Amino acid sequence: MVTVVDTVSGNAKRVRHPEKAHRPDTEIQRKPDWIRVKAPTSKGYLETKDIVKSNNLVTVCEEAGCPNIGGCWQQKHASFMIMGEICTRACAFCNVSTGRPTALDDNEPENVAKAVFQMGLKHVVITSVDRDDLDDGGAQHFYDTILSIREASPHTTVEILTPDFLRKPGALEKVVSARPDVFNHNLETVPSNYLTVRPGARYFHSIRLLQRVKELDPDMFTKSGIMVGLGEERNEVLQLMDDLRVADVDFLTIGQYLQPTRKHHKVMKFVTPDEFKAYETIAYSKGFLMVSASPLTRSSHHAGDDFAKLQAARAARNGLKA
Repeated sequence: MVTVVDTVSGNAKRVRHPEKAHRPDTEIQRKPDWIRVKAPTSKGYLETKDIVKSNNLVTVCEEAGCPNIGGCWQQKHASFMIMGEICTRACAFCNVSTGRPTALDDNEPENVAKAVFQMGLKHVVITSVDRDDLDDGGAQHFYDTILSIREASPHTTVEILTPDFLRKPGALEKVVSARPDVFNHNLETVPSNYLTVRPGARYFHSIRLLQRVKELDPDMFTKSGIMVGLGEERNEVLQLMDDLRVADVDFLTIGQYLQPTRKHHKVMKFVTPDEFKAYETIAYSKGFLMVSASPLTRSSHHAGDDFAKLQAARAARNGLKA
C-alpha cells in the first residue's frame, strides 16, 4: 500500500492528499491471485530509475503507484509525467499528490528528450498532472516536449496522455499541432461515477475532446481508457464504448481499479479475467482497432508494442501492408 504522507525535504512532511484527510478509512480488500505482482528489483529497473532521477524527471509509474513498474522499467519503458508531481484536481481514485503546483521547469522538455535518447526508446509516453492554474492548461509545455523529443530522437514515436484542458480555449489545438503519433485522454469511469470519482471533470467534454482531435487530424490515432471495479454497471461500460466509437476513438484500454490507500475510493469489485475477456470481445465487435482489457492493463502498459499493432490493424482495415 502506498503511503498518504509524502516527505518533502529533510524531516518535513506534508499531507499527500489533503482533500482526502477528513474521509473515514475504508477497508482495503485482499487482492486476488490474478493481480499480484513481484516487487521491482531487476538491474534494468534500477538503471531506468537512475536515468529518470539524474534528469530530474517525474514518472506516472511512480506517482500513481503503477503495479507494472517493475516489468516496464526492466525493459527501459517509462511514462514521463511533465509539469510537476502536484495536481490541481482531487480525483477519488488517484494517488498523485494534490495541491498548489510549482512553476513550470523551462528545462523539462529538453531533459525529457535527453532521457528518451539515453534510454534509446522507440516509443515514449508523455503524460501530466492537471494544471488548471495555467492559462493554457500546459498545452505549450506539451508542445515543446513533443518537439524536443522529435529533435533529439527523430525516429521515436510519441504518445501523449493529456488532461481535459477544461475551459482552456485553443489548448487542444496547440497540442494536436505538434502531431503526436497517439493522442490519449482517459475517461477513467462511466458518467454516473463522475461526481464521486472524477468530480473536476465532465464526461461529455472528454468525449468531445477526443472527437475534436479527429476533426483536427483524421490520421492521428486516438485512445482512451477506463478502470472497472468502481461500482459501474456492465451496460454502462457498453454505452461508454458506443460513445467512444461515435467519437471515432481507435484504441480502448480497460483495467482493474486498485485502491492506493484507505482514504481513496474503495474497490467495489475485483473483475475476473473472464469478464475482461468478454469486454475485449464486445469492444472489438463495436469497431475499435485495438483493445487491451485485463486486470493489470494500464494506459501506457506495452504502449510501444500496442502502437505497432494499432498501425497494423489500420493498415489491414484499409487493405494495405503494415
